[in-house]
Amino acid sequence: MTHNFGLYFALELGHRFGSPTDSWPASAEQVTPFFAIVVHALGTDDAAQWFEAARRAHQRVVTAEQNRAHHFGFAHHLDMETKAHQELPLPVVAAFEATKALYVVARRDAALDIDVLFECALRACSRSSGLPAGSPIAAAATA
Repeated sequence: MTHNFGLYFALELGHRFGSPTDSWPASAEQVTPFFAIVVHALGTDDAAQWFEAARRAHQRVVTAEQNRAHHFGFAHHLDMETKAHQELPLPVVAAFEATKALYVVARRDAALDIDVLFECALRACSRSSGLPAGSPIAAAATA
């Protein structure tokens, strides 16, 4: 059911930002294919867990930047959160590289907090996977 992710992601962006022609952040169109690569590579359930890990990695970056502390960047935190370094099958490599790319693009958009994109992706995953509203992933998406 990953073929519906793009539609569900667009719907979630629409819920968050309104009509695409009115108020979507400039980076939304450019990052959407990268989110879809992650879902296509991992499937909706694993992609949702991946996006939650990416959210945590982003929060580590933000916290370090706010504290002016040394850190090794998003890719390092993503690697630690997803444990991608332990297992490198092709789908994980694809998801890792796509997430790094979407992160770089989204971080250059000053009008957007990337956490919002991860939230929309989580919601889209829970829609397209058919998870019940009370499932842990659906609950993370609505948090």
